[in-house]
Amino acid sequence: MRGFFRWSSKWWPGLIPLAILWAVAAWTTTGPLEADLSAHAAAALKDSVLDKTAISAAGRDITFSAEAFSEQERSNAVASVEAVPGVRLVDDRTALVAEAKPFVWTVEREVGKVTLSGSAPLPVVRNKLLDAARTTFAGIDIADRMNLSRGAPPRFETAAALLIGEIGKLKTGKATISDGTVNLSGMARELGGREAIAAALKNLPEGYSVANDIHAPPYIFEANKDPVAATLTLTGYVPDNAVHAAIAASAGRKFGEKVVDKLKASLGAPAGFDAVVTRALGSLSRLSTGRLVVSDRDVDLSGDALYDAAGRQIRADLPKDLPRGWQAKMEVSVKPAAAPVDAAVCQQLFADLLGKRTIQFETGRATLDPDSIGLLDRLTETALRCPTATIEIAGHTDSDGDASFNQTLSERRAQAVVDYLVKAGMPADRFKPMGYGSVQPIAANDTDEGKAKNRRIDFTVRQ
Repeated sequence: MRGFFRWSSKWWPGLIPLAILWAVAAWTTTGPLEADLSAHAAAALKDSVLDKTAISAAGRDITFSAEAFSEQERSNAVASVEAVPGVRLVDDRTALVAEAKPFVWTVEREVGKVTLSGSAPLPVVRNKLLDAARTTFAGIDIADRMNLSRGAPPRFETAAALLIGEIGKLKTGKATISDGTVNLSGMARELGGREAIAAALKNLPEGYSVANDIHAPPYIFEANKDPVAATLTLTGYVPDNAVHAAIAASAGRKFGEKVVDKLKASLGAPAGFDAVVTRALGSLSRLSTGRLVVSDRDVDLSGDALYDAAGRQIRADLPKDLPRGWQAKMEVSVKPAAAPVDAAVCQQLFADLLGKRTIQFETGRATLDPDSIGLLDRLTETALRCPTATIEIAGHTDSDGDASFNQTLSERRAQAVVDYLVKAGMPADRFKPMGYGSVQPIAANDTDEGKAKNRRIDFTVRQ
């Protein structure tokens, strides 16, 4: 027995290095084993649709946490990890993704930024919606604030992708899906955009209802009169090609300047648009320099009238002539009076004006055509510059019709022009109305062009 104890006391110290070797071996082999099991478990989940997945190994035991989008998906994922070769035990910490009630998703466009927020049903759907936003809003910052939730309405992805495309037609705006209800609000980027969006929303999947509160941008027509360049520039919108042609033709008759036409046809014009624009262009034609802006039902006219009476008339008459529901803003002043001139210069100024345009009347009548009001104001301004001169106003007709009728018509038309000048504030005795019928033609009466030249009013300065 004593020999045994002597032997054992010599043996046990040899176990110490063996224990150390075993611990080192265990430590150096467990790490790779755990990493290998974790990698295989992750690989087993490659076809699973999960969120917030986490896998860790302790020896041959796996701790597995994730959020699944259905109970079946969750159960299959746990089974896939349990089936990994070498796994002894799975600590199942999986759960279902929270269900959103109601299921709300939003895309919002601000200046320089687009935000997607709310709930998305799957990671792949979230990524597709982000890709759609990046495509639609190239160069604009896309903010992803979407969470993953269960409870999406049927065909959510189709509806959301359509709304991203429609938000692209807005300057600013917001689209929201709340279960099966779509709410859309904002300002369309272009005229006609509101109507285009309304049409597109009809392609939403069946079962979706829509509340559409998209506003159209202001429907703007603008005319700028530049006396230095002798141009009238038209910009903005008109309802259609027919109205476009009518307004351009009216502008050509009213203004002696070159008309630069940059108008475009677009939907969204307020009722009565063409009549209001035509009337307001008449007021603009009476200004030396000016600007007309028609924005929806607001008419803004600014510039300089040629003389005091014209300024008062324009400021008083245009607001009264607008239809109900329209408003006028008038900033019409009067240009400084030009220096007086002698009779010869005055005559040349009249000749220059009437050499470019002709005073027009209603056919067969002595009623002044409204398209000639701007020309009449320029003639009035010239008459004011030679205050001591007597001016003969002579009416002429073409040779069509009865000579006696033409004589009377020419006299009445000359008187109508005198009446206009007197209304502007000048003494009646400065003007002498004369009618010459068709006896003083300046062109042959055998063509329409010649007849048009013969139907005229002449101004002759007398001292």
